[in-house]
Amino acid sequence: MQNNSTQTSTQNETAPVVYESGCSSRLLLDQIADKWSILILAALCKNPLRFNEIKRRLDGITQKALTQSLRRLERNGILSRRVIPSSQVAVEYSITELGHTLEEPFRALYMWTVQHSDAVINARAAFDQLTEDR
Repeated sequence: MQNNSTQTSTQNETAPVVYESGCSSRLLLDQIADKWSILILAALCKNPLRFNEIKRRLDGITQKALTQSLRRLERNGILSRRVIPSSQVAVEYSITELGHTLEEPFRALYMWTVQHSDAVINARAAFDQLTEDR
């Protein structure tokens, strides 16, 4: 189902289609905008890496989470997987041309986190204080 996010829903003429559960943009956001996908793409940004190299760079990721994220990104055309023939079969992952188009928006998101992390920490502390007082 290919929907344009500027179209409107037939049920609610003011709501963009992106708010509907079946919207292709919404489904794609779910696939690429999670924590591990963004960090995997950042790790692969400069050069291809093998599975264990990616795992070592991403502190805290489990083998299962890494495998699932890599498969999802490969399925969506964001990453490519190449089998390296050797005495032990190895696999290398790299960002596709399509995946490289995410570099600028992800860099902007990262810069936002750097620039606003103190404000977010302060907001959390204020919220936590308010909820403790309730």
